[in-house]
Amino acid sequence: MREEIEKAFNAIKDGGVILYPTDTIWGLGCDPNNERALERINKIKNRSKDKNFIILVDSERLLNRYAKVIPEVCFDLIDFTEKPLTIIYPKGQFVAKPVLAFDGSIGVRLVKDEFCVKLIQKLKSGLTSTSANISGEKSATNFEEISDQIKNGVDYIVNLPLSKKNVSPSQIIKISEKSEITIIRK
Repeated sequence: MREEIEKAFNAIKDGGVILYPTDTIWGLGCDPNNERALERINKIKNRSKDKNFIILVDSERLLNRYAKVIPEVCFDLIDFTEKPLTIIYPKGQFVAKPVLAFDGSIGVRLVKDEFCVKLIQKLKSGLTSTSANISGEKSATNFEEISDQIKNGVDYIVNLPLSKKNVSPSQIIKISEKSEITIIRK
């Protein structure tokens, strides 16, 4: 795993896009401050520029870096959720514009997956994530289902299996500054 972390780290630091196993499904990722890499992900996926990205973080410290406003209820949701949970916080910061939604909100998921955690720790920053599929098509549940267009479009493919029980996208909820919860995806 150490070698794969090093290779993925180098690809990201060189401004590249990686294909990697997350705590849910395979994802495309890059530096959340690299607009060119973010544009490349959109091109690889045939995805609209007005769709935002999510950020994977390994700790509450990094969560606090990217989410300018964190309503108290979010910490309970993080602590008690049994499935991977992406929370859309009211205001994001310290990322390239394409990461933020039109209203300035930001989606962040605190991951526990060993590879993701170690890569994020080496990067000393969050990692963008979006499903490794062509926009509008269903998410791949295993590596073999990922299209060649995706595989051929990235700079590095992490050579680790996705051997998780949960091979579906994360739950997504949006939290307002007043702690109102909207379920985006169950």
